[in-house]
Amino acid sequence: MELNAADEHAAVVSVLCEELLGSVNGSLGAPMTPAWEAACRGVPRHAFLPGTVWVGDELEECTRKADPAEWLRHAYADTAVVTQVNDGDTPAPGERWASCSASAPSIVFRMLELLDVRAGHRVLEIGTGTGWNAGLLAHRLGPGRVTTIEVDPALAADAVDRLDGMGLDVRAVQGDGARGHEAEEPYDRIIATCSVRTVPPAWIAQTRPGGVVLVPWESPWFCYGLLRLTADGNGGASGFFSPHSAFMLLRGQRTDLRIYRDVVRDSHVPEESTTRLCPWAVSGEDWAAQFAIGLQLPHVWRAWHEEPDVEGVTSRLWLATTDAASWAAVDTDGRTTDRFTVWEHGPRRLWEAVEAAYGWWHASGRPGPERFGLTVTPGGAHVPWLDTPDSRVPVLL
Repeated sequence: MELNAADEHAAVVSVLCEELLGSVNGSLGAPMTPAWEAACRGVPRHAFLPGTVWVGDELEECTRKADPAEWLRHAYADTAVVTQVNDGDTPAPGERWASCSASAPSIVFRMLELLDVRAGHRVLEIGTGTGWNAGLLAHRLGPGRVTTIEVDPALAADAVDRLDGMGLDVRAVQGDGARGHEAEEPYDRIIATCSVRTVPPAWIAQTRPGGVVLVPWESPWFCYGLLRLTADGNGGASGFFSPHSAFMLLRGQRTDLRIYRDVVRDSHVPEESTTRLCPWAVSGEDWAAQFAIGLQLPHVWRAWHEEPDVEGVTSRLWLATTDAASWAAVDTDGRTTDRFTVWEHGPRRLWEAVEAAYGWWHASGRPGPERFGLTVTPGGAHVPWLDTPDSRVPVLL
């Protein structure tokens, strides 16, 4: 008997889903919990993607209407898929940037495993996005156990339609996720699908004592890491990082700074010096170094400028404070490996701080993110530490 189009589509989706599960389990290093495998099969990822997505480094548009097979392939690849650009506005030519995405399934299920939900738990999700993550949680926990909040009205409305269409009982709220959702508190678990530079106090306040807050982490220096906090019941929380994830920043914590627009001025007269520390060591492929520097310099950001219009310079690493008051630039000529020119301006000597941060990390045994932790005090202070809370990480700027 020949299959009709709907049956053929279902068969293709089933195969793709099983292939995806194999990829995710391989990435996790072990089979995921059977309940999450059942959720992956029961809440198909493609049902939560819009008809137009953007893929690749260049954010190339892919539509279900124009190329359904390619669209479906992206839906079941273990990669992130951009689902909104420019906060939903029409981008100017060359100005397209990602503002919402469906995270790679491997990181979705890694976070869900870390969340460690149990029967009867109540969960608040910050950042509904497409709705898929909330749908997976609802499949696992059952009706009335999941609340999700989304700041973008259009994204929130679309997610509600998808969740309702799948018959998943999720409380969906449109609003500022940084405030949490008091109406359903306290929660056993809070999970964010956006990164933060500081943990909003409402998230800790709305978590029951002993409950878990799981958030992707970002410093202005480096977007990387997951932070798993346990609430202490007194307005504070503490826990370890793990070395995974890079998420879009919580909208209320965004900083839109550019070197030439906001920081460097023609009137600035920088001081010149030299350094033996290679700028690629602190802003290259060593993610552990970058993570540690970001913890020590929580108000410093950086950007690479390749082939600047400067004689003898092939690459320039720019540093600046988030208040745009101080900046530094480190030049490389593509040949020298042990001596680099440094330019600095402003009240703070940023490159000196970077050298100190890198030196501390190196002297501490080059620890990875999994050895670091963070305590959020009842007063809102964020205190990073290495191995144990009494071994504080020096915060330099």
